[in-house]
Amino acid sequence: MANHKATKKDVRQSKKRNERNRYYGKTTRNAIRDLKAVTEKATAEKDFTEVASMIDKLAKRNVIHKNKAANLKSKLAKKVNTLA
Repeated sequence: MANHKATKKDVRQSKKRNERNRYYGKTTRNAIRDLKAVTEKATAEKDFTEVASMIDKLAKRNVIHKNKAANLKSKLAKKVNTLA
């Protein structure tokens, strides 16, 4: 690593962003896991909108790829729609 002020600042910023992205990614994965465990349709539909929003935000921030976000939302929507 170069000993420039700008380089040191960039390292600090990237570390901070990495921690933030890991937190949001893990939180979203936990929400997806909880949504998959739900068995009531009304609860699942309410939770699905929140989880879909979280997934969209991850894709917008380039934490996950936009196609992965679309695939996740599609699979979750299919699961929610099959609940009786």
